[in-house]
Amino acid sequence: MKAYIIVDITITDPALYEDYKKLTPASLVPYEGRFIVRGGATETLEGDWKPGRLVILEFPSAEKARAWWSSDTYAPAKALRQAASHTQLILAEGCL
Repeated sequence: MKAYIIVDITITDPALYEDYKKLTPASLVPYEGRFIVRGGATETLEGDWKPGRLVILEFPSAEKARAWWSSDTYAPAKALRQAASHTQLILAEGCL
């Protein structure tokens, strides 16, 4: 079953965040992850959620998503993201 990592990001250090963006794509490859949404425009249709930068990643399974997030491959990029932003990050399983 596919799984999605959904991230709402408020960038606090744009220059450092640019370094993060350069490292992340290669870290996804071993886990078959891919970007579905990467910082495009958002529009709130209901409620009061006002996301910052919205990112959605797709993985073939929740196990691969968790493995990527906790991997040594992603660790350097994750440290940059954590230093350059405030994030809310969830894992959601798909329905198929």
